[in-house]
Amino acid sequence: MMIYQKTIKNPISCSGIGLHSGQKVRLSLKPAAVDTGIVFKRVDLPEQPVIHAKVSNIINVNYATSLCRDNIQVQTVEHLLAALSGLGIDNLIIELDAVEVPIMDGSAAPFVYLLHEAGIRELNLPKTYIRVNEDIEVKSQDKSVKISPADEFCISYNLDFNHHLLRGQKATLNFSEEIFTQKISRARTFGFIDEIMELRKNGLAKGGSLDNAIVIGRYHILNDGLRFSDEFVHHKIMDLIGDLYLVGYPIIGHVSAYKAGHHLHNELAGKILAQSDKWEFITDLEPVKKKAAFYPSSWANTSRWRRASL
Repeated sequence: MMIYQKTIKNPISCSGIGLHSGQKVRLSLKPAAVDTGIVFKRVDLPEQPVIHAKVSNIINVNYATSLCRDNIQVQTVEHLLAALSGLGIDNLIIELDAVEVPIMDGSAAPFVYLLHEAGIRELNLPKTYIRVNEDIEVKSQDKSVKISPADEFCISYNLDFNHHLLRGQKATLNFSEEIFTQKISRARTFGFIDEIMELRKNGLAKGGSLDNAIVIGRYHILNDGLRFSDEFVHHKIMDLIGDLYLVGYPIIGHVSAYKAGHHLHNELAGKILAQSDKWEFITDLEPVKKKAAFYPSSWANTSRWRRASL
């Protein structure tokens, strides 16, 4: 079973503000040819430099994932990359007229909507997958993230902050376009009010508000409510999906994370590429399909975006 690379049918644009920079930004998505990969282009700068979405270009993972090439940066890329991974988009040109991807509502759902409005089309070359054959793990104190062999891409995440609203949230999800769209993409970024005030003192979170983040006080959240009870852990899963897309290939394996964040997500992505003896490239999914207990819907274009889910 060959699954083919994808891009979008038509160019499409949106505008917003950067979460940390507070700058207004226009984002344009444009179709790209096979094997282009995901490419960011800073159209606000002379010569419009490009930065490829790959592990070797990671420059900063403090409160977001940022990329850099030749001292040119693109910041807070993880939510958009998660949407591209969730919909199986392999090739895309992303134009920005500022340094940071717009935060939108703090989730990946607006990007999913935008991609469906543009239309998605198959290209004439099969996808290449990384199939994990041995465990690969990174740790830092009591935090960890590991990928193990599996017959599909699935994620188990254990979130545990020192706050009564965020203790011991767990979720395990078998990845598919439908699950990503309905359960993961709508989960918003979150932060503690004291932490946000400190970030602003240090020049970050300038564009943050209750419209694009869940803000947590000492006893309750400051927003009107959550979109679903486990929105926090689902957002961490979304971040992980976006960060792992910097590997450059969709992955077949089971990712288990405990109290992880952008630093460990991206460290795992780098370690996967460094330990090439523990995985293999595949394009034909038929052997995996025969081993699996069911046929993962992430390997077929079976779901459709619903406007009502925004």
